[in-house]
Amino acid sequence: MGSPILVVAAALIDAQGRCLMQQRPVGKQHGGLWEFPGGKVEPGEAPADALARELAEELGIVVAPAALAPLSFAVDPNRPGAALVMLLYRCTRWSGVPRALAADALRWDVPRALADLPMPPVDVPLLATLQQALAAPAPLA
Repeated sequence: MGSPILVVAAALIDAQGRCLMQQRPVGKQHGGLWEFPGGKVEPGEAPADALARELAEELGIVVAPAALAPLSFAVDPNRPGAALVMLLYRCTRWSGVPRALAADALRWDVPRALADLPMPPVDVPLLATLQQALAAPAPLA
């Protein structure tokens, strides 16, 4: 088995507590399934920088790497060739309006409603972690 493939994804969360998911284009691997926006980390690239780049490419928004807070990760060991490791970041601040530049559709909804969507296996545990994080009471300041 080869070196793991590192992928970054964003849980973009709006002021109403809704998260953005995108639908993979039909004809691609996992076509038609819903996923967190993001993509592969290029050699020599920091994960947060890669995610900021991917969000600009896929959604047309600007996100400062400092606005990305690590939330969780998941591993898809069943991927042929090499395991896929996905890092999920939480993001509540960005500039611009997300558009489906690399997806067939976008959907904003609360995590429990998004759990009913068909997703690639690696996204499922990440959505469950996000749902728990958003349901937890805010820490006292």
